[in-house]
Amino acid sequence: MISRRDTIVGYLVLSLAALISLGPLLGVVILSLGEPGKVGIRIDIAKATNFGNYADVWEKGDFGAAIQTSAIITIVVVVLSVALSIPAGYAFALMNFPGRTAIFALLVLGILMPLESMIVPLYLDMRRFNLDNNYWSVILPQIGFSVAFGAFWMRAFFVQSARSLMEAAWIDGANTWRTLTKVLLPLARPQMLTLAVLFFVWNWNDFLLPLVMLSGSDLQTAPMALVNFEGARRTDFAYLGAASLITIAPVIIVFMLLQRSFTRGILAGSIKE
Repeated sequence: MISRRDTIVGYLVLSLAALISLGPLLGVVILSLGEPGKVGIRIDIAKATNFGNYADVWEKGDFGAAIQTSAIITIVVVVLSVALSIPAGYAFALMNFPGRTAIFALLVLGILMPLESMIVPLYLDMRRFNLDNNYWSVILPQIGFSVAFGAFWMRAFFVQSARSLMEAAWIDGANTWRTLTKVLLPLARPQMLTLAVLFFVWNWNDFLLPLVMLSGSDLQTAPMALVNFEGARRTDFAYLGAASLITIAPVIIVFMLLQRSFTRGILAGSIKE
């Protein structure tokens, strides 16, 4: 039984960890509200009243179009990747088919390979099929990378799923598809939401692939707009702080909305019943 003293100490440690984690973010928020045009980093709470910095940055950095591009790419990738990862993970976990082990090993190998080693052939392939410089040149490779991890993630859940539930469904005459959709998917909701959050963060923050694939078009993602804005205003730290917060705001919002399910999905399987 946990004593009152241990509970208090635990809360104090967690509070200290939260302050340490949120400290840099709070510093950027205060910095972004400072007086624009000043050289050097000045974190002054008393002068952090320039909320117009965000409107200026939004207009001067063309962040509206950039965030729209990132939203289109990220939402399509997240939806399709999660939808494809579920049946792939189920197949690798519970179905027997020729070459299952070899295909799964190849999938894991794809997770381990860095994007930098594949970016040139990817670009050449996209250009060969006239898919460069548009949304699909980023969406299709991102789906491939995401599904490789997603199948691995969902397979781990399906392997640990209650075998008795599946056997009861099979005895009742449920086929493979019905067992997946009616029995397992309701139990897998935290894992699916966690996977969606991970895909959203990875794809929203990705810089290299959009930079290469969209280099010949007017499209730019939010991270690309941030880098371009930083290059033009390298010493205006108030504007740079505002631009950084605008870029990461969607990630923070998504994580805050789904943090409970994200935590449940991460911890699932850590305690074996």
